[in-house]
Amino acid sequence: MLTAVFSLTGALVFGAADFLGGLAAKRVSAVLATAVASGVGFVVLAAAYPLFGGSWNLHDVWWGALSGVAGAVAISLLYACLAIGPMSILSPLTAVVSAIVPMVWGLFGGERFTALGYWALGLALLAVVLVGFVPEKGAVRPSLRGILMAIGSGIAIGGFYITIDQTSDESGVVPLLLNRGVNAAIMFTVVGAVALVSVARRRAAMGERMPQQSSLGASAPSQGGSATATGIRLAIACGVVDVIANGLLLAGIRAGDLSVAAVLGAMYPAGTILLAALVLGERIAPVQWVGLVLALAAAGLLALA
Repeated sequence: MLTAVFSLTGALVFGAADFLGGLAAKRVSAVLATAVASGVGFVVLAAAYPLFGGSWNLHDVWWGALSGVAGAVAISLLYACLAIGPMSILSPLTAVVSAIVPMVWGLFGGERFTALGYWALGLALLAVVLVGFVPEKGAVRPSLRGILMAIGSGIAIGGFYITIDQTSDESGVVPLLLNRGVNAAIMFTVVGAVALVSVARRRAAMGERMPQQSSLGASAPSQGGSATATGIRLAIACGVVDVIANGLLLAGIRAGDLSVAAVLGAMYPAGTILLAALVLGERIAPVQWVGLVLALAAAGLLALA
């Protein structure tokens, strides 16, 4: 029961974080949005550490740091694909993949599922096909790039579940603290590298024609600066919400089985879809609705398997 409560609640909160991260990535780069969210998450967890505590040992430090690497890949790809959109399609696709990966890991680790579990896996794969296949004219169609990013993100999210599950209960929030710290370090390094490359390319392209800008050129930074500021604020909000979601998901993992917690945690598209419909007015085709329903049904069946 505790696994279900923590995992499902964490999933809904995680869906809200994804929505905020996707909006931030539309205004700033997905890499910068991920870096800011991770940095904010690290600060929040560092402030919360005296309250929740946790033991430090080499085993938990290693797996916590490794989960940060998986998280950096997962979240940057997730925010990038959500920025491309449509959120209501790519988010469920990521969720299905993220649910399957820990289950496959369990199978290779010796776990066995009932017939219901194998039927649920087949149903999940069918859901992926229906979500990505849109025959209706004028329907919202995910691009191949968005689909590949969503699949990659799902695999990395599954990797996060697997690595964070290796940590001990006594470690408290230490693994999450390391996760956010490593995540932020990686993403800010990437941001810096991208910025240096961008500056070098601009200088090479402009050559000696730098100085004088037209009045039109002078007004652009103001608009761009406004969009960037909004993106940063959204990324900050995303970082706070994401920490809460990860804390709930970690509690769900420690309260029960990894496979059950991961599958129930994969319900997070519900929050993303709801916010995308309410805020962005996204519409999807009937066949995609069928795929979404099957995806959620598959996640529920996997939890029972």
